[in-house]
This record gives sequence, structure tokens and C-alpha cells, in this order.
Amino acid sequence: MAVIHDNRNIAAGRPPAARTAPGAPASARTTVAAHYVLAVLRIVVGWTFLWAFLDKVFGLGYATPAARAWVDGGSPTKGFLSSSTGPFSGFWHDLAGTGVANWLFMLGLLGIGTAFLLGIGMRIAAVAAATMYLLMYTVVLPPENNPVTDDHILGALIVIALALLAAGDTLGLGRWWKSQPLVKRYPWLS
Repeated sequence: MAVIHDNRNIAAGRPPAARTAPGAPASARTTVAAHYVLAVLRIVVGWTFLWAFLDKVFGLGYATPAARAWVDGGSPTKGFLSSSTGPFSGFWHDLAGTGVANWLFMLGLLGIGTAFLLGIGMRIAAVAAATMYLLMYTVVLPPENNPVTDDHILGALIVIALALLAAGDTLGLGRWWKSQPLVKRYPWLS
């Protein structure tokens, strides 16, 4: 047999997880490779969110200088939101630097980053990440290098695709997470 399927997935109503056997057709090898590429993309996206959280909390000197660290009284949202010049700039200027904006943004970065790194709660994390990307897109309207789209739109599409393609199941804890009683009871947590 060229492709070996995991019957546990079939019994659980999920597509079979193919793994290649010697002499497997190229399409099966491509499917396995695609799962690993998606897993690595998921980890990179997770690290991007978690790194932004760490840099803003501690002012590690990348996007946030030490003098503007959140632990030293800096605001993680003030600089970006107050630089808005688009049609929503009044709204973003009013929100810039407020406690609610800072806490929601930082909790979002931490939660999304952790979920994507571990491969758990991918649906919730993807919705939160896509929402965050789309909100940030409205801050930078019109985009600087393209009349319609920018990397925020690309990021929103990527996180949704990662969740839809169960990228947390490979090199992550996604399968384990989905087997938990609470997640089985409330599948939107998966």
C-alpha cells in the first residue's frame, strides 16, 4: 500500500492523516510536506505575535526601545494609533494610549502568539488575529505601497487559512486539544 491512513481520524470523522510509505505517489509526499510547511508557518506567525508582546512589555530594542517599555510606563498602542492619518484617524487618536486599548492589545498578542505556537485554540486565535490585523489595516489607510491592500490583509488571510487547514495538528498540540472534553463539548474552542 503506497499511502497509510490513520484510521483513528476516519473514526473521529476527520480526514485521514496520510503518511508516506516507501514508493508512495508524489501527491501523498506533497500532502505530508504541505502539513509541515503549514505547521512551520503557524509557528512563525505565533512567534511574531509573541515576540511583539515581549518587545512591547520589556522594550527589547527592536520595535520598542527600552525607554518605552510597558513595564516602565510606556504605552504599547500610543505610537501606532496616534500616527493614523486615514479615514478612521479620529477614532484611533482617541483610543491611542488608553488603558483599555493597551490591555486588549497586549492580551491579544499574548493569547494569539501562545495559541499559534502551541497549535491550540486555533479557531479563536485565528478570529482574534484576523480581527487585530483588519483593525490595524484601518489605522494605516490608505496603504503606503498599494492602493488597496497591504501585509495586514495578507496576515488576516493566512491566520484564517491556518485554522481552516488544522495547522495546529502537525508539530503542535491541536489533536490533543481537540480531544479534551471541554473542546469536544464546545467545538468553537478548537
